[in-house]
Amino acid sequence: MKTNRFLIILLIVGVLLLIPFIAMQFSDEVVWTVSDFIIMGILLLVTGMGIDLVLRKVSSSKNRLIIGGIILAVFFMIWAELAVGIFGSPFAGS
Repeated sequence: MKTNRFLIILLIVGVLLLIPFIAMQFSDEVVWTVSDFIIMGILLLVTGMGIDLVLRKVSSSKNRLIIGGIILAVFFMIWAELAVGIFGSPFAGS
């Protein structure tokens, strides 16, 4: 069962990473390097695994929603920082 969940998460991450890869074939506006794909793959994988952990270990629906929302908020903040450097950290190349 645990292996199935992990494989499903990996499949979803792969499909999501196909979006920019396919966009790169048709547009010069999407320019990702190998490191961009690796970093985003790790970020998506950690987010998916974190949400899976919350769904398996937390019994209360309210707590699942709160913790899952926090995980997604952190994901989106890191993604925004890496994409455009909204916080101006050296981590995003600013």
